[in-house]
Amino acid sequence: MQLDFFPSRTLTLYLAKMFVARIAAMLFVLVLVLMMLDLLSSSGEILAVEGNGQGELLTYAGLRIPQLVSRFLPYSVLLATLITLVTLNQNSEVIAMKAAGLSAHQVLAPLLLTAGLVSVATFAFNERVVTRATETLKAWEAVEYGPIPEEERVRTNIYLNDNGNILTAGYLAGSGKGIVMRQVTWYERNADGMITEQVEAEEARYAAPGWQLSGVTRFGVQNAVTDTPDTLVVGEALTPDQIDLAKIDPDAEPFWTLTRSIAEFERAGRPTAELRAKWWHKISGPLSAFLMPLLGAVAAFGLARSGQLFVRAVIGMALGFAYFVVDNAALAMGSFGGYPPFLAAWAPFFLFLLIGETVLIRTEE
Repeated sequence: MQLDFFPSRTLTLYLAKMFVARIAAMLFVLVLVLMMLDLLSSSGEILAVEGNGQGELLTYAGLRIPQLVSRFLPYSVLLATLITLVTLNQNSEVIAMKAAGLSAHQVLAPLLLTAGLVSVATFAFNERVVTRATETLKAWEAVEYGPIPEEERVRTNIYLNDNGNILTAGYLAGSGKGIVMRQVTWYERNADGMITEQVEAEEARYAAPGWQLSGVTRFGVQNAVTDTPDTLVVGEALTPDQIDLAKIDPDAEPFWTLTRSIAEFERAGRPTAELRAKWWHKISGPLSAFLMPLLGAVAAFGLARSGQLFVRAVIGMALGFAYFVVDNAALAMGSFGGYPPFLAAWAPFFLFLLIGETVLIRTEE
């Protein structure tokens, strides 16, 4: 028995195939153009490293393309929605479908189903591919496009406080007592907070207690003397557990790994509002593709010969882009603690879901 929400099987497949083809075409164009612009701005830094060449440019592109696909797939769905619906309207196919007794929601049902499947595929793609590409790319950027670090659990730009003294690292790899920090800087400060000694080192490893630096260059502020001791132990109060929790990059951690990281942060009494907002957004973000056919639906209806088709398409595009603006703003507010994490991730989705339904019902139903 056929569900009333969908039109006939033939019509559903026809609309779904048309929609998928346009999504793929728009995504290909967007990613191609943006990747070319990205390479123009980044190729100089990559090729400035001795030994880097075309292979490294291709490696960069391979790591960057998944990020672009993830970020701009919802935009592609929006543009594909507008192109599909405007084409159907111009060819009077929407009028034929409505004359056959289909409601506006039934006309949109195949597009909503397709967009829902795209959302599920996007979530899987983000957690399996994009997180790994992001982790590798950030680690590569941290070493200024030198040899790509091969360690696991790489984190960049680490900042640690040891009783007023400061330890920073360009990137950190590993976990527990096997942690290795590179591009390390140690700032020793007096009781007044003034820096008395600055130490730069190539690497730091756990010395139980403290962290043993190698490749050291030490500068004494008071006497302006520079020396290079073979090794130096600093940060004796810093434990591997503290450093493990120094920084979590939610963009580089899969959904289930991030869940465990948030639990560890909570056990340590650390704030988790920003991480929870990003955790919820890992679900609500891919679902934005499901909203696009609803927000762009205004372009499907109304007579094409009335001269208002272009205006309707612009309205649909404005609604879609307004969603992305509000979503980014809400996520930023959630990161700063202005909104609760759940509200920051889901409020834009439900708000524009209601707006899209209201516009569709008031104008077409």
